[in-house]
Parts: sequence; C-alpha cells; structure tokens
Amino acid sequence: MDSTLLRRIIKLLLWLAGSAVALLVILMLVFTIGGYVFSAPVYRGATSEHFNGERFFNPSGALADKSFRDMMRWQFNRKVGPWRDWVDSTPGTRPAASVGEGKMRVTFVNHATILVQMDGINILTDPIWSQRASPLSWVGPRRVRDPGIRYEDLPTIHAVVLSHNHYDHTDLPTLRRLRDTHDPVFICHLGNRPLLEQAGVSRIREVDWWDKTEISKRVSVHSVPAQHFSARGTFDRNGTLWGGYVLSGPSGNLFFAGDTGMGPHFEEIRKRFSPLRMSLLPIGAFRPVWFMREAHLSPSDAVAAHQRLQSHTSMAIHFGTFHLGDDGETEPVEKLQSAKQAAGVGDDKFWVLAFGESRDVPPVRP
Repeated sequence: MDSTLLRRIIKLLLWLAGSAVALLVILMLVFTIGGYVFSAPVYRGATSEHFNGERFFNPSGALADKSFRDMMRWQFNRKVGPWRDWVDSTPGTRPAASVGEGKMRVTFVNHATILVQMDGINILTDPIWSQRASPLSWVGPRRVRDPGIRYEDLPTIHAVVLSHNHYDHTDLPTLRRLRDTHDPVFICHLGNRPLLEQAGVSRIREVDWWDKTEISKRVSVHSVPAQHFSARGTFDRNGTLWGGYVLSGPSGNLFFAGDTGMGPHFEEIRKRFSPLRMSLLPIGAFRPVWFMREAHLSPSDAVAAHQRLQSHTSMAIHFGTFHLGDDGETEPVEKLQSAKQAAGVGDDKFWVLAFGESRDVPPVRP
C-alpha cells in the first residue's frame, strides 16, 4: 500500500476516534448537567424508621438493590406490548359542583388523576393535564389520549394530594394552572415543599407518614406509607418522601395508593383505617416484572391488595394514558379481569371506569 495513502487512512481513523471520544464526553456532560438541573432539592431532617438522615428508604428493604445497571439492562432488553399512537376520545360529562355530606363520588380523569368528591369537598389526586410526563415539552412519555375531563370543566378544587415527585405524578405546569384558577391547598410528603415553591406553588402542607391535616371542618387527609422511590434527576434519588393518602370524612375513608409495590403497609393501613369505602389502586407499568414488581402493583397484586385492605370497593388507576412500562396499552385491564375472576372478586367490587366516567361510591354495609 502507498505510504501516503496509509498515512491518510491513519489520520482519518485517528480523527474518527477523537470525534467519538469528544462526542462521548459531550454526552456525558449533557447527562451530568441535565441530571443536576432536573434533580429536586433533597430533604434534611431528623432520622426515622424510613429516613437515615440523608435519604429515604422502604422499611421492608424493597428496591434497596436496584441500580442504574438494572435500568440499563431493562432499557436494552425491552419487549414492549402494543400501544396506539393516539386514541380519539370524547370528554366526559362536566362533573357536579359537589356532593353532599355522607356522599362520595369518584371521576377517572386519566393515569393517577382522580377527582374525589366527598362531604362538600373536591380533591384531585396527582393531577396531570400536560401532553408529556417530562421536564421537557419535546421529549419524554407522551400521552396517547386526552384527559377524560376537560380542565375547564373541573368544579372548584379545594385540595390537591401529591403522592411523590415523579413527573407523571407531580406535573408542575398543571399545578401552576390549578394555583392560578382554583388556589387549592397542596398536600405533599416530606422534602417536596422546595420543589413546589420553586415552581411558584403556594399553600403547601408537607406531611410525613401517618401525619394528619384537615382541609375542612369535616374532611381530613392522612399520609400513609407506600413502597416506591423518588427522583426527578440523576442526583436526587430518594431525597424526598413518597406515599399514599387516606381521605376521611362523614362519608367514610378513601385510600389513594399513589405508586406502590406490594408490601406490609397494606395490612397496617387496614388496621388503622378500616372500613375503607373506596381504594384507588394502580395496575399499570408492571412489566418487566423483575424490574417493576417492588415499585408497581401488577393487576394480580392489585386484587391481592384489595383483599388485604378488605376494601368495600376498589377502583383501577394508572393505566392507558402514558406508555411507561413494557406492558401493552390494554394489558393491565385485561390481566385485572383475569385476576378478579381467579380470586372471585366481582366487577361491582373492583371497578374499571372509562376515562371521564363518574360514579357514586356505595356506602359500607355492616
């Protein structure tokens, strides 16, 4: 081979290698800087049974061994069920302004967003009306359908409960919109106040597990444990607390699980708050099971949780809106139906509401 040609080839290879290294460095810088920018402030306070002074943890030990390597293993070995690009839908009927004392009604908006109406008070769980569950408007999980209720059709919202800081559960654009148009009380778990304050949200109440706060003379909100984790960026994992809530009033107790895996907390919630008139239980983003199980209920787990809670009625949430796990769009509901049949749980005891559907919750019978 001609020596001049050989030198040119060597120079080209060196240039390509240098460019590859430079690109890798740039990507690492972008990842690091982006991870820092998007990370939420972390909590500092006294240690507890679920806080070691620096990070929160699940007392059961769940998720303690999950790592970035596990995340990469999942991402590079995905077997994804089918999802439609877009689902045309008609918004549900405008919800009633309120329900009277002793009454309880739920409306399935989308994902983990439920309008709970009880005893004259209207409460939203983990509200999201944004197009993406992401810090950026042009990338990240995109919804496949419109919310079941138009934002402008909402009744007056008195309170918002936030389970944890993941983008599909704490959607800052929606929270700002609620602040401007409804000015509700925002209830969050330990460490999440600074994130909300940075977003311009006010009227914040921060609670630890088993804390209670009142939103009216008759209706109170109790923080309860969940088995999950928190993070909005690369450097804030478990820096803020996650959990669920029990809403209590003359109409009874309603349990909102947030995001959770199966764990001993369900029995403790039952012991403290039984009878539960309604439980809102997640069923989606459960595959791959080896990666998701400790953090997300599967449909069969949700049926088991319904039974452990001895819930009078339960309702499926967290499905069919954002493509988050490997399960297909309709798979959670299909698997739930099979699990209910296997466990002898009737459709009247574990609901699957249509997007935008409202339903009165039957009272607990002795």
